[in-house]
Amino acid sequence: MTAGDRDPGSGASPDGLPPLREVIGAFGLKAKKSLGQNFILDLNLTRRIARAAGSLAGRTVVEVGPGPGGLTRALLLEGAARVIAVERDERTRGALEMIAQRYPGKLEVHFGDALEADWPRLVGPARGQAVIIANLPYGVATLLLTGWLDSEPWPPWFERMVLMFQKEVAERIVAHPGSKAYGRLSVLAQWRTAARMVLNVPREAFTPPPKVTSAVVEFIPHREPSPPCTPQALARVTAAAFGQRRKMLRVSLKQLVGAPEQLLEAAGIAGNLRAEDVAVKDFARLALVYERSALRRV
Repeated sequence: MTAGDRDPGSGASPDGLPPLREVIGAFGLKAKKSLGQNFILDLNLTRRIARAAGSLAGRTVVEVGPGPGGLTRALLLEGAARVIAVERDERTRGALEMIAQRYPGKLEVHFGDALEADWPRLVGPARGQAVIIANLPYGVATLLLTGWLDSEPWPPWFERMVLMFQKEVAERIVAHPGSKAYGRLSVLAQWRTAARMVLNVPREAFTPPPKVTSAVVEFIPHREPSPPCTPQALARVTAAAFGQRRKMLRVSLKQLVGAPEQLLEAAGIAGNLRAEDVAVKDFARLALVYERSALRRV
């Protein structure tokens, strides 16, 4: 380990700022369970997460839930030209202002609820080129992800996402048909992006340690998701199909349409299949047929 990669919890930090453990103590930033906070003190690890997004030189990076700024510092050390951080916890203001002073003009902190953020407005001229890199608060991680996946217009305002989830959620995101983990989140994520797990993070890496292992997932948007259904139609079809995942599609889809056999036949999908056996592209094709049939009924 080089001097530049030392754990800020145990010695000198390469950015000239105090070790993160000292920052947490100085500002009284004990992690709040109600905010889903778990801090990573190891700068070597946070820099690995930052590097998972490729070169950050000259890039605009969006971060959600920076807390005391462990990952924020890693993003700036890795060359990010601009970091836009959204944080709910006002207690972190002092710690984040210290980073902003160390990197003049490079860190913007917005205090508020990330679920209500107007991301294109915050990103501004970097729309279409921004990178989202975040250790997401577990309680809202899936909501944030699905919101970003539903972005319109598409291609979205971000070029790539590198996000940390509970490992169970990460496994659902990247799951393939035929596996128990495969479900709605798998389909929604993989239709619009190429998603892959890039890093496992043990619970011991956090302060305080959560009860579960975490994992980092990379998402690269498909410029033209195919088949070209709408996210709304795909959401409705997958909700019906996976809502009764052990039943055959000709049964589970009855809550969506009166005659699912016609819908399935038009999409070229066998009615005796179960949701977990249907590929992402086939769900998208089914959603496209459903969407067109709904328009004809209007």
